[in-house]
Amino acid sequence: MTNASLTPPPGVVTVFADIWCSFAHIAVHRLHATRKRLGLEDQVAFDLRSFPLELLNDAPSPRPGTDSEVGRMASLEPAAGWQLWQAKDWLYPSTMLPALEAVQAVKVQSLAASEQLDLGLRKAFWAESRSVSHRKVILDVAAETGAVDVAALAEALDDGRARATLSAQAAVARTDAVSCSPHLFLPDGSDVANPGIEVRWEGAYGIGFPVIESDDPKIYEELLLNAATG
Repeated sequence: MTNASLTPPPGVVTVFADIWCSFAHIAVHRLHATRKRLGLEDQVAFDLRSFPLELLNDAPSPRPGTDSEVGRMASLEPAAGWQLWQAKDWLYPSTMLPALEAVQAVKVQSLAASEQLDLGLRKAFWAESRSVSHRKVILDVAAETGAVDVAALAEALDDGRARATLSAQAAVARTDAVSCSPHLFLPDGSDVANPGIEVRWEGAYGIGFPVIESDDPKIYEELLLNAATG
């Protein structure tokens, strides 16, 4: 698969990302915040696609890894919403697949509903310590968005109609066309992985911590203006 085949139509930014990924949490927050600040909410939509780390790594994302990222990533973008896990340990999500599937299921309603559910699930996990792998929590978050037909989503989760879409996106994420979570694709055929952030790891993942070499959030203005005019 080539990057050209992932090029979205004008007015759309395609985003491959996992909910477990703190870098994606920053990227999605900055996309929403910058779009609002630029007054482009009617001109640009986000097509959230799954980069399911647990399928790509054949294992759940280790909690020590996400815990090690919270403090450092929160200092880059505190407005995204962060906290160390505050709920019972046994409520910590062991999978993100149901949440990722829900985001895909809601796309039949609209991209707007889908992107609001995606954003809500990220905040629920990173900022509110809610077990977003659980069906009720997913539906509760969907209701809180005010943008999702919750009954329709419940039916879609019950019959698994978006599961094949999730699997297809995982297959794309395994190719060289998609580098990481997050990876953005724009209407002009360009793409950028982890926009604006250069990072290295000090120590092994889950043991060490991320070291941010540079961060340029202004890149999101360029990306969104590109999408709006693309």
